Amino acid sequence: MRNAWRVFAFDVAAPLAAIAALLMIGYALDWRVWWVAVCSVLCTLIVEGMILNFVLFRRDQVTVGTDDDGPALRLAVAGLSTVALVAAVFVTYTHWTEPDRQLARNMDDVVQLAVKFAESTMTYSPAEPTAGIDRAAGLMAPEQAEKFKTSYGNEAKKQAAQNISAQAQTISAGVSTISPDSAVVAVVVGATRQQPGKPQERVVVGLQVALSDQGGQWRVIDLIPISPAPSQ
Repeated sequence: MRNAWRVFAFDVAAPLAAIAALLMIGYALDWRVWWVAVCSVLCTLIVEGMILNFVLFRRDQVTVGTDDDGPALRLAVAGLSTVALVAAVFVTYTHWTEPDRQLARNMDDVVQLAVKFAESTMTYSPAEPTAGIDRAAGLMAPEQAEKFKTSYGNEAKKQAAQNISAQAQTISAGVSTISPDSAVVAVVVGATRQQPGKPQERVVVGLQVALSDQGGQWRVIDLIPISPAPSQ
């Protein structure tokens, strides 16, 4: 009975577990060409080892699992099988959870970018009327940046000509929709407006910021204002 368990554990289960682990890694990697080659060689070596073990059993009535003079060999077999199984679990977990981690990274990136863009757009002063607009345009795709600077820059200059300044701060922001290459972020911004001789005014404005992934980098492509709330 003792030998039967050793035969099962070291001569059958261990090599089969190693082969299963190699195949699991291949499945997780979508059978990339380099892994097909590596997996084929390793599986062939394992099968050849099992065949050799069977031949030795037929000839000498001893196997890796039942050889009392070869504990180091049994330890090596068990260790290699364990390493293969641990590698399979690690590779499988890493690759199958990568889309979720990438989505979380994208959501963080687009929210931060949209917040910075919205605050820059709604911040201006008589001393630097278009400084915020220029910062916001630097976050946009080149083909939309010039149009944005022309449209919003003129409005900022009009406000600055009346000696009006505004400082914006985000109240809340969240992703409305997102895909691998596009996203829309809703941002609620509170802007404090000041004009000499008049009381300070607080305005809350809702914005939707559309973004696109261009060459691995998120860029703003459009700003969609939502009706502002009453002044506070």
